[in-house]
Amino acid sequence: MTRDIKGKVIFALALIICSISVVTFEAESGTVGAATLASPTPPVSVDDDAPIRIATELVNLNVRVIDRNNRPVNNLQQKDFRVFENNIEQSIEFFSRSEVPTNYSLVIDNSGSLRMLLDKVIEASKIIVGTNRPEDETSVIRFVSSDKIEVKQEFTSDRALLEDALDGLYIEGGQTAIIDAVYLAAESVSEYERADKERKRRAIILVTDGEDRDSFYKETQLSELLREIDVQIYVIGFISELSAEGGFITRSPQAKETGGRAYFPNGLSELNGIAKDISLELRTQYSIGYQPSASPPGAFRTIRVMVSDGPNREKRIAVTRSGIKASGPTDQPPTLKQ
Repeated sequence: MTRDIKGKVIFALALIICSISVVTFEAESGTVGAATLASPTPPVSVDDDAPIRIATELVNLNVRVIDRNNRPVNNLQQKDFRVFENNIEQSIEFFSRSEVPTNYSLVIDNSGSLRMLLDKVIEASKIIVGTNRPEDETSVIRFVSSDKIEVKQEFTSDRALLEDALDGLYIEGGQTAIIDAVYLAAESVSEYERADKERKRRAIILVTDGEDRDSFYKETQLSELLREIDVQIYVIGFISELSAEGGFITRSPQAKETGGRAYFPNGLSELNGIAKDISLELRTQYSIGYQPSASPPGAFRTIRVMVSDGPNREKRIAVTRSGIKASGPTDQPPTLKQ
């Protein structure tokens, strides 16, 4: 090999060695030119036995506790309660004995069959409104037929506005649509202030003679809705004039299923006492929340609350909603008139 060729080979090898040295130095320092070397990602540790947790909202229950004589029991603690969903005991995540704000609608039948009762019904309604706390809000809905269901007063804490709305009720002819009125009122109460994070109790107080004649919705549809939402139904039903088989109110278990109550006065003289009872029941309940078990969408989950016995094995009875179900759409509903 000539001296000239040897020199070129030696020079080329020197260049290669220098290049390798530079790359090695840059790799060790973490850079190659302007690019950054990515640190290797450590493997993710997966525990196959760890439970998979899915974020879900608490199921909130309003629970009324009574004794055998239907007297309220108001001095219980969280340890006295057990909650079961589909017969599986649930862990109670929230418990309160304190009063919580209540949003409720007075839903009052204004059909011709209530002609002789309306004045007394208005008086009893004012008694209920008169017990409102500052944080409570009430709406007033009058109804006759499906096309005559209207909000006389939107939700408000102003008692004067509510009393004015009650004084403005009047009898009107039409085919009574009780189911439609309850359906729309339940939707309205459920949706009002839904985004508000403050815990609320929601209810409907229905006053009617119990005979549904021409509703768009069926009883089964109303029952499905009430399973999806958290609204208690209280009923004042004048049923003495109904046929032997009874009307909608006496047939349907909506009040019981939602944890509410039905009253059937024998006369107008009982109305004011009933109004006071409803006001007391709305405000002497326990609020209980639990994380629901995983269930298929739309599945109905039964709920049962058990309460420990009192002194001398005194029986205590918990009254609350019978279950909960995921919501679903309904086509072509009637609407509330504002």
